[in-house]
Formats: sequence, C-alpha cells, structure tokens
Amino acid sequence: MIGPTLKISDRSKMPPFMAMDVMRLAAELDADGGDIVHLEVGQPSSPAPQPVINALLESMVEQRTHGYSVALGIPELRQRIAKHYQEWYGLNIDPKCVAVTVGSSMAFAISFLAAFDVGDRIAIPNPGYPAYRNLMIGMGLEPVILPAGPKEGWLPRLKDMEKWEKLPDGLMIASPHNPTGVVISDDELKNICEWCDGNNVRLISDEIYHGLSYKDRCETALKYNDNVIVINSLSKYFSMTGWRIGWMILPEQLVNAAEKLSQNLYISAPTPNQIAAVKAFDCSEELDLHVKRYRENRQVLLSGLPSEFLGKAAPCDGAFYIYADISALSVDSISFAKKLLDESGVATTPGVDFDPINGHRYLRLSFAGSKKSMHEAVKRINSFVDAYKRDAA
Repeated sequence: MIGPTLKISDRSKMPPFMAMDVMRLAAELDADGGDIVHLEVGQPSSPAPQPVINALLESMVEQRTHGYSVALGIPELRQRIAKHYQEWYGLNIDPKCVAVTVGSSMAFAISFLAAFDVGDRIAIPNPGYPAYRNLMIGMGLEPVILPAGPKEGWLPRLKDMEKWEKLPDGLMIASPHNPTGVVISDDELKNICEWCDGNNVRLISDEIYHGLSYKDRCETALKYNDNVIVINSLSKYFSMTGWRIGWMILPEQLVNAAEKLSQNLYISAPTPNQIAAVKAFDCSEELDLHVKRYRENRQVLLSGLPSEFLGKAAPCDGAFYIYADISALSVDSISFAKKLLDESGVATTPGVDFDPINGHRYLRLSFAGSKKSMHEAVKRINSFVDAYKRDAA
C-alpha cells in the first residue's frame, strides 16, 4: 500500500557533494573488477600514525567502557590541541576555548549556528569547498559569492566586498585552499583579519590543510584576530579522515553557545577516537614523510600531464590538489570527467562542485595517493587526451 506523499523540506534541496558521488561510482567500478586510479577525493592513502593506532587498541583493552565524553571533548585532547598551537605557531591558547567536534564538517555547522542567525550573509570565496555553501543554505543563511578565480589571483579581495551595498555578516577563508591549493600569504592574512575586526565581520578560517604546504608553514588567523573562529581536523595532515575528529578554536564568548549546540546535535565526538587522537600530535616525523610524498606526487602530475589538460591551473602551493583548467579540451567538466572515468579509469571531480559559475572549465585532481598511482594517472590521461583530440579533429 502506498501512503500519501508527505513533505520534503525546502532546506534539504541543496546540490549534491559531487566529489562523494564520484567516489561512490568509482568504488562501484572497483567492486566490479575495474582498475580505477583515484584522483577524486581529498583523503590520504596512508593509514593513521602507528602510535595513534596503538593507543586506540590499548584503550579498547584497558577500559571496560567508552561512554560519552563531555560535549567539547576530553580534557586531555583539548589540552594537547592547545599545546599544538604553542608548538606550531607560538600562541598560548586556553584549552577552554578548544571544542572537539565530529570532524571539521560538524565544526562548520556548529560555528554557523553559534555565530549567525537566519538571513545573515556570509561571503565565501568562489571557487570553494561546496559544503560551506550547502550548509549555509540548509540553515537559512545567505552565502554571498566572492570571486577568487584567476582574475583575482585566486584569492578573495577585500576591495570587492567594499563595493557591495552592504558588508557581509561573516567571511569564510581557507588556506591552503580546496580546490585550488592556493595559500594566503602572511601579509594578506593579516590584512583580512584586521579588515574583519575593523568592519565587525565575523571571520571563520578553515585551516584543515595546515601542515600541507610546499613553501613556508602557514600562519594561523588566531595570530591576528581574537574574534576569529578557527577550524581544523585530524583528517588531512594527520591521515585520519575516517576517525572524524575535528576541532574549533573559539572566541571565549562563543564557547557556551558551541557547547549547548554540541550537546544537542551529537553529544560528543567518539570517545575511543578522542583518547587515541592525543597521540597524533607527537607523530610529525612520520607525517612529514607523507608531505614529502605529496610534494613528489605533485611534481609527477605537473611535469607529466598534457599542457591542454592542466591549462592555466591555480598555483598549488598547499593541500594536495591541482585545479586543472581543461577549457582547451572541454567546457563541460561533468561530461569530460565521466568520459575520463569510463574510458580511462581515472576518477576526478568536476569543477562545478566547487564553482557553480566557472567550474565547467575545471577538474580537481587529488595527489594524496601513492606515487605509483600518480605515474599511472599520467600515463592514462596522456593516452586519453591524445584520443580525445583525434576524435575532435
């Protein structure tokens, strides 16, 4: 018996996260015996650091139960995160301002709910991580596109916001940036932080790719702005995507709001994972070897892929992405990515996932996999491009 058709909320009618859709399709092809080279999803192919794994196993044996932690995280992890900011950035962070979350994704949701009301406007650089925009739409916030493409040097420009009739209530930035890999310089970061403070604009700084830079270590926005919300996680540099441990560094006045939201949304991040995560911050020697591999992978792709495939790619000085300009071959990145996957077994993410305006000209390539897979990707993409050009002639 078919019942009545009931309502589906308007707020849920957001675009899909295309990278995850491609990941699902590629996984299905793998399961059917396909030989897929994965450049589609931004997650390391390396396991979590061994001391973290050991700590998890010890915890499972030594503790009879793993109940809820307090909403903002176990004290040991909050203290270790605060110490991390002293070690990396020379900053003294009060552990009480550290909030452990279920991955950085939940940190974004908590920060949006704690700092903004329905109808508030938040400027987001374009291209950018699609979950920012989609979460804002679902919460009744208004994402305001701030151009940050090749014309703008791949960076958000303060002067562009100053031309708007009304300044936004908030500004999202990310450095290193997804999908471009662009890094905001220390001077530019300082300018952004000071501008936001001077104009009463709440700044949210996505720093989940810190540790993954190929020049100087990235600076944190906390150095220049006391009102900033900084978001980070163990997913990228620490190779712990599936562990779902993220964190926020919050202004003191937002801690109580974030705690109440966390209590009601998810109670706490997984306790065993929190216990083990304390060890992650002592594993830099192991983790920096992954960064060395990413640097080498980056060079394999940049030196080996066809010029028509890379085009005027963004300068990927951080994270583990190349944002390839494929416009010399196609201006339909969805169809092009599908054809590349179907015919060559190379999975990539169409640029429209990150840029609804100009993303049809771009593909995002992740070089977080093995060096062997990067060489295989170069071989297959070169063959694909040669055939594609012959067919188009």
